[in-house]
Amino acid sequence: MAKRGAGPPVGAGKPDAAPADRAPLPPADPPPPPVPPVTPPGDALTAAFNDLRDELVSTLAYVLGNRDDATDAAQETFLKCWRARGSVPDVQNLRAWIFRVGLNTARDVQRSGWAKRAKPLIAEAVLLPAPGTPPAERMEDEEAVGRLRRALLDLRPEEREVFLLRQNGELTYEQIAELRDVPVGTVKTQMRTALIKLRKVLNPGGPGGPTGEE
Repeated sequence: MAKRGAGPPVGAGKPDAAPADRAPLPPADPPPPPVPPVTPPGDALTAAFNDLRDELVSTLAYVLGNRDDATDAAQETFLKCWRARGSVPDVQNLRAWIFRVGLNTARDVQRSGWAKRAKPLIAEAVLLPAPGTPPAERMEDEEAVGRLRRALLDLRPEEREVFLLRQNGELTYEQIAELRDVPVGTVKTQMRTALIKLRKVLNPGGPGGPTGEE
């Protein structure tokens, strides 16, 4: 018979201690990272084209000879790219791809005789004197524009294309080589030749000119 007033048995009411060899619960798996939104090909193409449109029109104007035909060719370029927008996700360099389509479009224009209005305005868009230029400086600038225009027109077509794509399109030699489907070494040679020819016209007395050394 238990004695009155005796407390509960030792250990009564206490939870069993966990065995020392019980493995801890593994941490919960972290939540998966959020999936970035996928830009539709049409939106990516439109954004890229709008970013480089002015450069493309300027380059095509140099190739075709006037800005009206260049604007039409740029619009046709966008339509061609839009029809092929399903391939945009597979394009590694969207800028080079658009310029390639633009250059091919310009060649089609030249072959079709579309550029009948062509005028020799090479470099006018970037070298016209600023408003307010003194008459003497304006005359010198106009003479420089004329010399550069004639020098560019005297380049071989492939040299002029490489020069304009490099200077106006700001493409790398590798991108130009891919665009024109030629080796990189060929592109560099054509660019070097174009620069030598331009230097002879723009700086006759300097290195590479008639009285200088290349």
